[in-house]
Amino acid sequence: MGSRKVTTGSDWQGKNITVAGLGVSGVSAARALAGLGASVTVVDGGSSAGHEERAAALRADGISVRLGDAATLPPDTDLVVTSPGWPPSAPLFAAAAEAGVDVVGDVEIAWRLRGPDAAPWLAVTGTNGKTTTTQMLASILEAEGLRTAAVGNIGTPIVDVVLEGDDAYDVLAVELSSYQLHWAPSLRAHSAAVLNLAPDHLDWHGSMEAYAADKGRVYEGNQVACVYNAYATGKPSTEDLVRGADVEEGCRAIGFTLNAPAPSQLGVVDGILVDRAFVPDRQKQAQELAEISDVRPPAPHNIANALAAAALARAFGVRATAVRDGLRAFRPDAHRIEHVADVAGVAYVDDSKATNTHAAQASLAAYEPIVWIAGGLAKGATFDELVEGAAKRLRGVVLIGADRALIREALARHAPEVPVVDLDRTDTGAMSEAVRRAAELAEPGDTVLMAPACASMDMFTNYNKRGEAFADAVRELGSTRA
Repeated sequence: MGSRKVTTGSDWQGKNITVAGLGVSGVSAARALAGLGASVTVVDGGSSAGHEERAAALRADGISVRLGDAATLPPDTDLVVTSPGWPPSAPLFAAAAEAGVDVVGDVEIAWRLRGPDAAPWLAVTGTNGKTTTTQMLASILEAEGLRTAAVGNIGTPIVDVVLEGDDAYDVLAVELSSYQLHWAPSLRAHSAAVLNLAPDHLDWHGSMEAYAADKGRVYEGNQVACVYNAYATGKPSTEDLVRGADVEEGCRAIGFTLNAPAPSQLGVVDGILVDRAFVPDRQKQAQELAEISDVRPPAPHNIANALAAAALARAFGVRATAVRDGLRAFRPDAHRIEHVADVAGVAYVDDSKATNTHAAQASLAAYEPIVWIAGGLAKGATFDELVEGAAKRLRGVVLIGADRALIREALARHAPEVPVVDLDRTDTGAMSEAVRRAAELAEPGDTVLMAPACASMDMFTNYNKRGEAFADAVRELGSTRA
C-alpha cells in the first residue's frame, strides 16, 4: 500500500522528542511517546495558569515542559512533533531545519504507530463540512455494524485511538485539517474525500495554491476511492487534486453532485440520493441510497456532505440500507445551521460554525428571504462574491464584530437597497441587540440567519460561545413576545 512507515515501541526508546504545543493533541502525543520510552520535552510560548496546570500534570509523569520559549530547539532533539496550529514559519521549525531535524504532526505519529493489522482510515478534508461529513460517515459505518469512531480533528486524539490496538476498530472515520495534512507525509488512506476548496487559512499556508496542495495530500496512496466534488466550480478543483495524486493501482475517482449522477458518481434524482459508482453496471444501473428527507438538515451543502460520506462508506463495502439508516440516525453538532426557534412567524437559525465566506455562502443558499447577522474577524477574507451571490435573498443585514466594515462596504457595492444595521459594540449584550434589531427587520416567513462568515474571537471565546449567545438572545426575544 505505498510507502507506509510503521514504527514500534522500540523505535522510540531513548529518542529525544520535542513536542510543540500544550494543546490536546500535543499532550496526547507527549504522553504516548513518553510511554514508548522516548525522552520528551514539550515547549510552548504560553505561561498562563492553564499552561502551568497542564505542564504540572505532564511533569508529574516525568515529561519535561518548557514554557515561555517556543523558539529555541532543545539540545539533541531527534524529532519535532507539532500541534496542528503551529505555522510552518515558526522559529522552532527554522531551528529544526537548520539542525537537520524533521518536523511531523500528531497524525503522522499515529500513522507510524499503527500495527500491521490496524483499522483502515477513511479520511475527510475540505474547507467546510469536514466534521459533519466525518460524523455522518461514522454513523453509516455503525449502522453497518462496524466498530468505528470519528477521530482526527474531532473527538479523541488520534494517537490515543491508535494506541488502543489493532483489534479495537474495524475502520476509522478520520477528519483531517489542512494543518494536519501538511505535517503527515506518510499518510496513506484506504479512501479519502476533499469536500470543497475555498480561500481559508491563507495566512498560515501562504497562498491558495499551497493550501490546496496540503488538502490534496489526503489522496496520496489511496487504495480504493478518491472522492471529489463534481459540481463545485473554481480552480484548483478537488478533481484537479485527484488527477495530481499518486494513488494505488485500481484506485478510482468517485464524484458527488447535487444533480443526476454520471457513471462513477453519486448524486440526486427526484429527491433520492443515488449511487452510480459502486454498482455492477454503472453505465445502466443506479442504487437508491436514501431520501433527501433522511438528511438533517436537508440544506444543499448538507446533502453534499451526505453524498461524500456515502461514497466513502460504499468504497468500504457498506450496504445501501446502512447508508440510509446511518443518515437517519445522525444528528449534527450544535451551531451548524441549527434551527433555534420560531418567534412571531420568523425562523431563527444558528450557523455560528460558518466562520468563513464559503461556509456562509452555503448557509445563505439554503434560505429565502433572510435577515442576515454577520461579522467578526475576517482572517483576510473579502466579501464581494458572497454578498453579490446572496443579495437577492436578503431582507436586511445586522453587522457585528471587528471587521464588519468590510461586509458593509461589499453590501454598499452589491446590495445598496438592503437595509443595514451596523452595531458598534462588542460587550456581552451585543448579540441580544443584534437579534432584536434583526427581528425588527424581519417579516413573517423570513429567516433570521446568523452565518457570520468570520471567526468569533474578537467578541467570543469560540464559535460555540457565539452560537450560545445567539440562541440565548432568541429565547429572550421569544419570552418577551409570548
